Amino acid sequence: MTVPATLAQKLVARAAGRTHVEPGSIVMCRVDLAMSHDSSGPRRVAPLLRELGAQVWDPQRYVVVTDHYLPAVDPEAQAIVRFTRDWVREQRLPHFIDGEGICHLVLPEHGHVLPGRFIVGGDSHSPTGGAFGAYMFGIGATEMASVLATGEIWLRVPHTIRVHWSGRLGDGVCAKDMMLFLCARFGLGGGRYEAVEYAGPAVAALPMQERMTLANMSAELGAQTGLVAPDRTTLDWLAAAGVDAGALAGIDLAHWRSDDEAPLLASHVFDAAALAPHVAAPHSPANSVPVAQAEGEALQIAYLGACTGAKLEDLRMAARVLRGRRVAAGISLQVAPASLRDQRQAEAEGTLGVLLDAGATLLGNSCNACAGYGPSRFPAGSRAIASTARNFAGRMGGAGSAVWLGSPMTVAASAVTGRITDPRSLLA
Repeated sequence: MTVPATLAQKLVARAAGRTHVEPGSIVMCRVDLAMSHDSSGPRRVAPLLRELGAQVWDPQRYVVVTDHYLPAVDPEAQAIVRFTRDWVREQRLPHFIDGEGICHLVLPEHGHVLPGRFIVGGDSHSPTGGAFGAYMFGIGATEMASVLATGEIWLRVPHTIRVHWSGRLGDGVCAKDMMLFLCARFGLGGGRYEAVEYAGPAVAALPMQERMTLANMSAELGAQTGLVAPDRTTLDWLAAAGVDAGALAGIDLAHWRSDDEAPLLASHVFDAAALAPHVAAPHSPANSVPVAQAEGEALQIAYLGACTGAKLEDLRMAARVLRGRRVAAGISLQVAPASLRDQRQAEAEGTLGVLLDAGATLLGNSCNACAGYGPSRFPAGSRAIASTARNFAGRMGGAGSAVWLGSPMTVAASAVTGRITDPRSLLA
C-alpha cells in the first residue's frame, strides 16, 4: 500500500534511496548537484577541502558562478574573482558560469535544475530551484565542503506548509506582491525551516520566472525550501532553455506532486483576486502593506535588479508601466538584468529599449546593490524603492539609507512619479 506523501517527502525519499520518509526523521541524502558563487564558493571551501585532504567528489556535479563581486571594481573584489577563476581551472571543473548573471537564474538557464533533483546551494536564496519541482536549499561553507568531499548531506525531513492561491491575480499584481503579503502575514520565521509548497489556480497560471520569485522568497519566510509542483509550463521552459528532450520525456509529472491525503503541518488559502500591490517599508520584508498605505513617500532611487526583480518577466512588467513615459526629475532608475541571456532577449524584443528610453541606467548582469557591493550601492541617507528580496538596514546602502521593496511594476510606477505609487494607476 502506497503511503500518501507531499512533494517534499517524495523528493527527499528519492535522494535518500527510500520509498518513503516521515517528516521529522533524519536521513542521509545523495546530492545531485551543488552550486557555489564567488562569495560563498572557492575562497571559502578550498581551504577546508585542503585541510581535509579531499577533492570534489564529482566535478560534473559542482557548478560555480561569478555574480556577487562583479564588476570587480576594487582590489578585494579582483582578488576574489581571480581566486575563483584560478581554482576552478586547477580543479578542472567543467561547469563554470562566469559573468553571465545571478546564480539562481543562470543555473536553470544552463539546464542544471530539473524536477526530482536534490540540490544544495551556497546562498540563502537557493530555494529558487524549488520552482522547478527540485528540492533545493542553501547551506554554509562548512556543509558545502562536506558535500563536495562526500556527495552527501544529512537532512531532517521537513513538514510541508501549503499556501494555496485561488482565483487569478489582478492586473498590476504579481508574484512579488504575493510574497510581500505572505512576509507580513507570517513574519520572517513563518516558514519554520520547513518546506513551503505553493499551489492553486493562481500559481498554476504563473510563468516560470514568476514561480521562481515565489520559491526564492521562501527564504524570507524562514523556510528551508519553497516548492511548486512541475507541470507542462515547467517542461516547456526547460525545453526552451535547451534541456535535452530525452531527459524531459523521462520526468513523471504525475509523481512529482503532493498526494491528496498527504500530511500537512498547515494549510492556508488566499484569494489572489483580492490581493493588491504591496510594498515593504524599511527595514524588513515583513513591514509589508498595500501600496495605498505608503503612497506619496518621496524617493531618489528606483532599482530594478536581483533574482526577484530583474528577470525577463520582471523587465517586461516594468516596461508595461514605463512605455511612453519618462522617469521623474531627480530620480535615478537603475536596471540590472538578472542574466545576460534575459538582457539579450529583452533587447531583441524591444523591452530593454523601453526602459532606456524612459531614462534608465543599465548596470551589469550581477547581484550589484542587492549584495551590498560595488558602485551601485545606495548612498548614505538616500531613499530608494527596489525589486530586491531584502531591505535590511545597511544591506544595500550607506548609513541612514532607507529602502522600500516592491514589484517591478511598483518600482517602475514610482520612478515615473518620484514617489511610491500604485502601478495600477498607470496601467488603467
